[in-house]
Amino acid sequence: MTFVKISEQASLYKDLEKKSVGEILHEINNEDKKVALAVEQALPQIENLVSKIVPRMKRGGRIFYMGAGTSGRLGVLDASEIPPTFGMDPSWVIGIIAGGETALRNPVENAEDDTKQGWLDLQKFNVNALDTVIGIAASGTTPYVIGALEECHKHGILTAAITSNPEAPISQAADIAIEMIVGPEYVTGSSRMKSGTGQKMICNMITTSVMIKMGRVKGNKMVNMQLSNAKLVDRGTRMIVEELSLPYDEAKRLLLLHGSVKNAVDAYNEGHLRD
Repeated sequence: MTFVKISEQASLYKDLEKKSVGEILHEINNEDKKVALAVEQALPQIENLVSKIVPRMKRGGRIFYMGAGTSGRLGVLDASEIPPTFGMDPSWVIGIIAGGETALRNPVENAEDDTKQGWLDLQKFNVNALDTVIGIAASGTTPYVIGALEECHKHGILTAAITSNPEAPISQAADIAIEMIVGPEYVTGSSRMKSGTGQKMICNMITTSVMIKMGRVKGNKMVNMQLSNAKLVDRGTRMIVEELSLPYDEAKRLLLLHGSVKNAVDAYNEGHLRD
C-alpha cells in the first residue's frame, strides 16, 4: 500500500486571503467539528493502550511522550499538567521534544531528522520495560520519533503512535497505532490545527483515564490536585465540605494541614473510626 500524507494534502478551501473574518472562522470551525469524530474512530486503539499502561504504572512504570515541533510541545504540555491536576510526581509522565527545552518556543534546525537522538534522550531517564513510550507525529514520518520507537521495540518497551495518516511509518514502528484521520488542514499542511487539536484530545484521554484507574480521582473530583493557588484551595475546601458536611473554615483547616482533599478526608475518617 502506498503511503499518502492526507494531513499534507491541499486544503478544501481556496483563496483564504479573499475571505472575510467571519467566513474564515466559520470554515475553521466546520473543519474542527471533524476532529472529535476522527478521535472516536480511534477509541479501540486508545482503550487498548490505556489497558496496557495501567498495570505497568502500578508496578512503577512511566509514560513518555515523544515528538517534534507542535507534536512535541503537546506531549510536554500534557505531561506538565499531570502533577497539578492529579498530585503525581513529575517523573510519572514525561514529555520529550526534539531539540530539548529550546524547541518549546523556537524551532531547532534539523532536530527532528536525527534517527538516533530520540533513544539517546530516553536513556537519560533510564527507560525500561515497565515504561510506555508514545510517539506523536501528525505526518507519521518524523525520524527522531520513529528511531526511538524502533529502539524501544528492541528493548521490550511498550510503544504507541499518534498520527494523522493511515499506514504511516510511525504506525509500523509502534505496538499500538492510534491513527486519527482528520483530513487536510484548513491552511494546507498546518498540522497545528486539526491534527494538533486531535492530539491534545487523545493525550487528555490517555492520561486522564490512566490517572482515574490509578486512584487519583474520587467520584468525579480531583482529590489529589496540588493546592497551588487560592482558587484550588477554595475548590478543595468545598469538596471536603460536601464530603464530610463540615463548616467551611474547618474543612479549609483540614485541607491545608494534610495537603490534599484525599489525605484530609482519610485523616478525618480515620480519626472518627478511632473515636
